[in-house]
Amino acid sequence: MRKWYQAFMHASRAHARWELETSLVILRDRKKLLILLLMSLPILLPAMAHAASSLPGFIGSKASFGPSFFSPQTFYGSIAIGVCAGLITGCIGAGGGFVITPALMSMGVKGILAVGTDMFHIFAKSIMGTTVHKKLGNVHVGLAIAFLAGSGIGVTGGGIINRALYNHNPVLSDFVISSIYVVMLGFLGFYALGDYMKNRKNLNNAQGDAHGGASDLTPLAKKLQSVKLAPMITFDQDVVPGGRKISGVFVAVCGSIVGFTAAILGVGGGFLTFPMFVYGLGVSSFTTVGTDILQIIFTAGYGAIAQYAVYGYVFYTLAMGMLLGSLLGIQIGAITTKVVPAVKISGFYAIAILAGFVNRLFALPEKMSKMGYIHLDAAVGKMINSVGVVVFFGLIAIFAIWIIGTFIRNIPKLRAEAAAAAAEEN
Repeated sequence: MRKWYQAFMHASRAHARWELETSLVILRDRKKLLILLLMSLPILLPAMAHAASSLPGFIGSKASFGPSFFSPQTFYGSIAIGVCAGLITGCIGAGGGFVITPALMSMGVKGILAVGTDMFHIFAKSIMGTTVHKKLGNVHVGLAIAFLAGSGIGVTGGGIINRALYNHNPVLSDFVISSIYVVMLGFLGFYALGDYMKNRKNLNNAQGDAHGGASDLTPLAKKLQSVKLAPMITFDQDVVPGGRKISGVFVAVCGSIVGFTAAILGVGGGFLTFPMFVYGLGVSSFTTVGTDILQIIFTAGYGAIAQYAVYGYVFYTLAMGMLLGSLLGIQIGAITTKVVPAVKISGFYAIAILAGFVNRLFALPEKMSKMGYIHLDAAVGKMINSVGVVVFFGLIAIFAIWIIGTFIRNIPKLRAEAAAAAAEEN
């Protein structure tokens, strides 16, 4: 179990590095910044919602835009969410994507819109930072094709299920999305917290291969690689003489799981790709990182556009607000890691995940009451939900304040380190 937790952390750090580089590309390009600012004008959403009243449902009718209440405060809130998610991604390397959907739902955005909006936000960021995709040179073509084939199936299935649930009963849709988050974040959060409490003195000395990950094949990887099921894919020739082989069927299955999860929850799916590849299939983490970046672009793009946007389930203005906020947050978070001990980062990882867990857990009683599953006074259900919202935003706000405060206090030290690095280069 600890190996899987380490895999989650390695995957998160790789994803955080990619997001940081993508953000830097956008920030350094004035044209891209101008386009982003124009797309983020909050006046666009009301105009789109009004015009949509005469459009067919397939391209976003009034009914599609109706589930979410929009106001300038909602837009500003999306920027704040983006800042916090960026801080978490930049500093911890994980949790940023996990807090976005719960945060949007806490602001009154329906679950399916929160999922679609988050996927569109991820896709927009990846497209605007395309110059960093040279890292895709690490991608093994055979593994990528098999994985993306499975991912496409998974994303399609997840999108169909989400839309069917929402069309049947919007409250049921929110309940299902919240329940999945409760299970997933509860497992990750409590394990991460327990692991941190038991091993906080040794977290700085975690071992792995040169790129982060398992140095030897796991029993599961050995077993899967021994199965000769066509088509067989040879990979990692530069790691092991003659390379290793795995059935493309197993790779496609992993892709379908990642795609389905991403489409249901509105996340990139990287937190699953890394452990599946490294510990499940025996792929080196060097190759895994490149494939993970590719699948995030494909999964988020296909899911956001084909499964959500064309049906009206993307809140474009909020997506742009989150993107604006994340560009700032991820820069501060990444820089702060230089002056924050790794043990504290691991602790805050657990707190960030558990914040999302508490938020969705406390939202369930009210939804169950509305569906008639339990008998609960409406005021009590609303109060429980409000407590979860306060705890969630309170923990995230404390984390954000701590990171920003740490960053400000260490500006002189960071400047000195930057000057010393520049002197060495010259």
